[in-house]
Amino acid sequence: MKKNKLKKLISKIFIKHKLSKNHANICAEALVNAELVGAPSHGLSRLKMYCDRINKKVINPKPRITIKKITESITQIDAKNSIGFVAADIGIKKAIVSAKKTGIGLVGINNSGHYGLSGYYAEQAVNQNLIAMCFTNAPPAIAPHGAIKKLFGTNPICFGTPTSNKVPFILDTSVSMINRGKIRVAAKIGKKIPGGVALDKFGKPTTDAKKALSGVQLPIAGFRGSGLAWMVDILSGVFTGGNHGGKVKDPFDDFTGPQNIGHLFLVMKPNLFVRNYSKRIKENIKRIKKLPKIKAVKEIMYPGQNKYARYKKNLKKSIKIPKNILIEINKLNAV
Repeated sequence: MKKNKLKKLISKIFIKHKLSKNHANICAEALVNAELVGAPSHGLSRLKMYCDRINKKVINPKPRITIKKITESITQIDAKNSIGFVAADIGIKKAIVSAKKTGIGLVGINNSGHYGLSGYYAEQAVNQNLIAMCFTNAPPAIAPHGAIKKLFGTNPICFGTPTSNKVPFILDTSVSMINRGKIRVAAKIGKKIPGGVALDKFGKPTTDAKKALSGVQLPIAGFRGSGLAWMVDILSGVFTGGNHGGKVKDPFDDFTGPQNIGHLFLVMKPNLFVRNYSKRIKENIKRIKKLPKIKAVKEIMYPGQNKYARYKKNLKKSIKIPKNILIEINKLNAV
C-alpha cells in the first residue's frame, strides 16, 4: 500500500476510536514511519494494541494534557493517559523550542504510554540542527543482574546529532539483546527467535517467541546492560513521576489500568562549547570511516546510516503488510 494511502487509513481508524483528527494524524505518521525505516515491530503490528487499550479505557483518546513551564529551559508534561505518540510529539517540540531559545531544552513527561521509536523524536531535533537524547521505560522484560525475575523494561537509549550532511547520526537501541517488539512479531507470525537472547520462565535458553515473552530477555553486555536498563528506569520513571521498578503495565496483556510511562527528552544546541561543531563532527566521522576495515566490510557505518538508506529505498515503493496484520487493520476500519 502507498505511504499516503496507508496514513489516511490509519488516521481514519484512530478517528473512529475517538482521537481528534490532529492526534490521529500524529499517530498515523509515527506508525508509518516505523514501517519505512524498517522497524515493523513498532509499526502496524501495534495498531490493534493501541485501539484495544482505547476501547478498554486505559488510553484516554481525549486527554487534557497539562504543560508546566518550570524555567525557560525545563518543561513538565502530564499526559493524562494519552496515547504515547501525542505526548511525545508535544514533548519533543517543547524541548526543541527551549533549546533554540536558551541552548538547552529538558522535558519530563509522565502518565503517558508507549510512544514508538525513540529515534523518531530524536530525528526531529536533529533536523533542527540540535543534539538530542531520549529516554523511555517499558514493561518488565529484563531481570536485574543477579535476580531471576524480570523487572526492567528493554528501556531504549537514544542519541542523535547533526553530521554536517543530510544523513543524521541516530543511535536508538534497546538494552536487551533483541527488541521485544521483534519477539512479539515472531510470536504473532509463528517464527523462531535467535538463540542467546531470551530464557523461558524456567530460566532455560529458548528460541520459542511465546516462551520468551513469558520468560526473561537477556540484556546486552551482562551486568552492564542491566545497569543501563536501571539508569533509564530512573531517568524516565523515577525522575519524571512515571511508573518505575517493574510497575509499567504490559500494553498487550494488562488492561487493569494506564501504563503511566515516563519519557525524558534532552535537546541541546551543538555550539554551546565550541563554535565549529559542524566541522568537528565531520572530522570525527571521517577519521573513523578511514580506519582499516575487516574483509567483509565495505564501509564503516555510523548509527543512522542504514536506517536512512532503508527509509529512502522504502519511500519509492509500496509498504508490504503481512496478511494477519492486514486482517486486523480491515477489522478495525470496519468498526
